[in-house]
Amino acid sequence: MGVKAEDVKRLRELTGAPMMECKKALEASNGDFDAAIVYLRKRGQATAAKKAGRTASQGLVGSYVHPGAQIGVMVEVNCESDFVARTPDFQELVHDVAMQICATDPRFIRREEVSPEILEREKEILRSQAAESGKPPEVVERIVEGRLGKFYEENCLYEQHFIRDEGMTIKEMVDQAIAKMGENIAIRRFSRFKVGEMEAGAALAPAAEPAA
Repeated sequence: MGVKAEDVKRLRELTGAPMMECKKALEASNGDFDAAIVYLRKRGQATAAKKAGRTASQGLVGSYVHPGAQIGVMVEVNCESDFVARTPDFQELVHDVAMQICATDPRFIRREEVSPEILEREKEILRSQAAESGKPPEVVERIVEGRLGKFYEENCLYEQHFIRDEGMTIKEMVDQAIAKMGENIAIRRFSRFKVGEMEAGAALAPAAEPAA
């Protein structure tokens, strides 16, 4: 089927994918926009998988301070070249990631970073909750495994749904950026600060004494 130029343009505005990729997606999905978006996400995931082993030693440190200046975030996002790091698209990605962290307060970047101790503790909590239903142990374990997905979604940045587009996870957003910019991109580390709170193990200075 023929694809209209205005449809290609609209899909590009929705996804940020290159024009030719948008055209291919619409052709493959017979003009169905929802199917075209799914097509582009799968292409992005495949591209990201191919580039995952490439060194990403450039990038940016970005920041976001929520209105009211009570919560702030610093995040490092890496790419392969200084050229890509200076592009508006990459800078927007870094800003969006910082804003996501500010809003959702993740504990980890990827699910692989959850320690066995934390994971087992969470499983025990879920087992206790599921056992109250009176179901047999093998059913309880299946319930626990199912509910772990929610734990990862709440606590791991890559698993979270983007606050500006609930239909897309942060990993999918990064994968799309990889496909669009042609380089491996990875969120390396972040810190989130909230007035009056501190990270576990951090030193907290005593509150200032009122002036005499």
